[in-house]
Amino acid sequence: MTEALSLLLVDDEEGIRRVLALTLADAGWRVRTAGSAEDALAQFRAEPAPVVVTDIKMPGMDGLELLQALKALDQETEVILITGHGDIDLAIQGIKLDAADFVTKPISDDALDIALSRARERRAMRRAIREHTEHLERLVAEKTRELLNAERLAAVGQTVAGLSHAIKNMASGLEGSLFLLRQGLDKDHREHLEQGWEMLEANVQKLKRLSLDMLRFARPEDLHPAPTDPAAPARQVIELLRPQAEAAGIELKLVLQDFLQSGAPAPLPLAMIDAEALHRCLLNLVGNGLDACVDAGFGPAQAGGKPGGCVTLRVESLPGGGASYAVADNGCGIAETDRDSLFTAFFSTKGAGGSGLGLMTTKKTVEAHGGSIHITSSKNNGSEFIILIPGRYENKVL
Repeated sequence: MTEALSLLLVDDEEGIRRVLALTLADAGWRVRTAGSAEDALAQFRAEPAPVVVTDIKMPGMDGLELLQALKALDQETEVILITGHGDIDLAIQGIKLDAADFVTKPISDDALDIALSRARERRAMRRAIREHTEHLERLVAEKTRELLNAERLAAVGQTVAGLSHAIKNMASGLEGSLFLLRQGLDKDHREHLEQGWEMLEANVQKLKRLSLDMLRFARPEDLHPAPTDPAAPARQVIELLRPQAEAAGIELKLVLQDFLQSGAPAPLPLAMIDAEALHRCLLNLVGNGLDACVDAGFGPAQAGGKPGGCVTLRVESLPGGGASYAVADNGCGIAETDRDSLFTAFFSTKGAGGSGLGLMTTKKTVEAHGGSIHITSSKNNGSEFIILIPGRYENKVL
């Protein structure tokens, strides 16, 4: 006997229960009976029935209350109500409560058969909808996994391609330096030896920077914010890069401004920052500014450079304990077509000279502080990068 042919009949009149049970059994149904709604509910909890046929008017819990209780236990159970001719309003109320159908006394075999057929159809339809929905959910989950895997593979492919390109450039530089060193050794040519050695040192430094940038980008790093003079990491960067700037003939400026005191000489208010992490960010931005000035032709006159190259690092306190850092240069600038890609992995405007990870790791660090980084630039007109750190810091992980 299939589930759809199992039925629970509920009526407080024993004669009606006996007659209806025999009629339903002759029609192929496996029938259980209950003399009250309370008894029916107890039986249903012990063994749920796919279809319940119940009288509406019964002592104690009536048929409508039983309908609601059954639906609370199993929404898919189909309930057929039995009512008298004068209780049509109650039957309509039952339909609103999701009863499958109702039949009126005296009960016609044809009317009962139609109501039972409708109940079975509704149950089959519910099952088909549920199976279809589950199939769609499985399909969506499967396609989502496939899409995520495809996106991961694409991201891995882009990363490998970018990394391969960066390493290839460095390998070419190393090959060039080795060629010059070999020429210098074979011909005892000191100039070739010096050129080869300089190229070797430069490419080793590039490889070291690439490795460090990759480690910083890939490895989670806990920030350790503390009340700090926001100018401290800026001063350290200026002092660290000043020899490089002087050798390149580029002026390096540090400007401190208290937002609240409009440039008064008093120390800047403390800000809740990770000074070491921001030091790395500023070191990258100021270093990029120096490179941009060199690329624009600024430099010592004896080396054929033009005067006037300048990189300015401005630190400003913001209300609520925040800080902003602006790094401006008058170098070669960045083309509009390249600005949207600046924070993309392995994209660099320095050609073979950049790893393409510095700005991306800088953005990641700034956002971990709850801040943001902005750029204004145009080709041949310099660039300005602005870091904004909000006053209320939320500890996050890079």
